[in-house]
Amino acid sequence: MAFAAEKLPSDDTLLDAYSASVADAVDRIGPAVCRIERIGAGGHGSGFVIAQDGLVVTNFHVVGDARAVRVTMPDGASREGHVLGRDPDTDIALVRADGNFADIAPLGDSKRLRRGQIAIAIGNPLGFEWTVTAGVVSALGRSMRASTGRLIDDVIQTDAALNPGNSGGPLVSSAGEVIGVNTAMIHGAQGIAFAVASNTANFVISEIIRFGRVRRAFIGVSADTTNLPRRAALLSQVTTNTAVRLRSVEKDSPAAKAGLKEGDIIAAIDGRPVTGVDDLVRMLDAERIGRETLCTVVRRTGVSQVAVTPVARAS
Repeated sequence: MAFAAEKLPSDDTLLDAYSASVADAVDRIGPAVCRIERIGAGGHGSGFVIAQDGLVVTNFHVVGDARAVRVTMPDGASREGHVLGRDPDTDIALVRADGNFADIAPLGDSKRLRRGQIAIAIGNPLGFEWTVTAGVVSALGRSMRASTGRLIDDVIQTDAALNPGNSGGPLVSSAGEVIGVNTAMIHGAQGIAFAVASNTANFVISEIIRFGRVRRAFIGVSADTTNLPRRAALLSQVTTNTAVRLRSVEKDSPAAKAGLKEGDIIAAIDGRPVTGVDDLVRMLDAERIGRETLCTVVRRTGVSQVAVTPVARAS
């Protein structure tokens, strides 16, 4: 008995689906992407509107020390904006532009990202305004060094082409949500670019809106998101399947003094699950400075509670 071969989608059909996915995302986010120029200081980059009252996200290195910037939208409308706050440690800055804006670019949940999914960069590279490039999420949980010398954790690696001028623009998912803030490319390399994850950007934005700056507690570690084995999760009394693994522990830091070591897995802080690097960053807020904090630590020898007392992070 002969069976009919399963009919597979043609190349044209697949290409049309991919094209439609990218085009739809660009149609949704593109009108909220702006060009940002420092007033009186020269230089430009990209940004995107996240609220109708004129909140604009961009990179710290785009605005630098400028207090005022020029914000130009795709329809040619140009408005003045002032810098509300900046965070060199994550290369994020927040601008308030004059007027009201009909189109906004919503921040998505970067924790839900998967390697291989579509990533779309929109920006103003090399003076070519509102350019779109597309690729995939190449890797998650990367680290890169900020201009301050500190590491930015939870960075997205993508092969969507970036060039000077793309900085501060959105990295967008096929669902039309901002998953990252484009921040850097590797000179001399092809297909390697980076974006600050949207969850990190969201934390920074919230801190700037509330306090005008980002307040942080410091324990002296760098970390990666990692899978948490089921047995470890049960022993840790958490219901999540991811945690953070310490990649390094600074000498004489609060973490080192408490006995934390490279390779330790932190599953919870004060009983609250730490499912990724963004959780760790968010939990180490100013409220924990000088306050003993219990870390649930998973090691080969078992699970233990390690008390760490964060200090204020130097500005």
